[in-house]
Amino acid sequence: MPNKKIYFASDFHLGAPNYEKSIVREKLIVKWLDEVKQDAQEIYLMGDLFDFWFEYKHAIPKGFTRLLGKIAEITDSGIPVSLFIGNHDVWMFDYLEKELGVTIHRNAIKREYNGKKFYLAHGDGLGPGDYGYKFIKKIFHNPICQWLFARLHPNFGIGMAHYWSKTSRASNAPKDEQFKGDENEWLAVFAKEILKNEHFDYFIFGHRHLPLDIKLSEKSRYINLGEWINYNTYAVFDGEKLELKEYK
Repeated sequence: MPNKKIYFASDFHLGAPNYEKSIVREKLIVKWLDEVKQDAQEIYLMGDLFDFWFEYKHAIPKGFTRLLGKIAEITDSGIPVSLFIGNHDVWMFDYLEKELGVTIHRNAIKREYNGKKFYLAHGDGLGPGDYGYKFIKKIFHNPICQWLFARLHPNFGIGMAHYWSKTSRASNAPKDEQFKGDENEWLAVFAKEILKNEHFDYFIFGHRHLPLDIKLSEKSRYINLGEWINYNTYAVFDGEKLELKEYK
């Protein structure tokens, strides 16, 4: 669409490290969404919106009403919003799709806009290494494990999850993430492997928590969206070029 843009953001980690700091961040994110909806063709929120999320059959975690209401307003206006499952909100099922009108993606997707090809994913579990997490991810995705967790009373299950969350990377996130070099950035290595078989102009991931814009080849780039605890970064594609920006 002429003069319309596609926006990408990730790793809001709402709920971390505590309510007081989370609500300030949530209001900032809602303000950003309110601005970008003015010229958005589509919005991708690419995982870890929440530091913890679990949908019981008749209950969800308290909070986040400003964000959820803003997303519903945006989709009601006709702008598509996609949510990716992250490693912190892996237990999204169908509540947000029904209530907010979003599309939920549990795996990587491919898109093409104005002749440019995009590979989109949260990024957890991709690339070499990190075998411990890859094993845990299988447990979290196991229907039996999900069923067993759902048997816990929400006061206990969600309370236990919030206790774990206090030890998470998002809850203890000083601005000290460092670029590890092309050979040690797992998502860059993963993207280069994909390029051996299929061309993409842009690989866009979250999860890494460090804003990155890496040239993979003459015609391909890897963008990591960073997070909204320290960086407030996002990407925007205007139909011609893609930029990584900071929201101040």
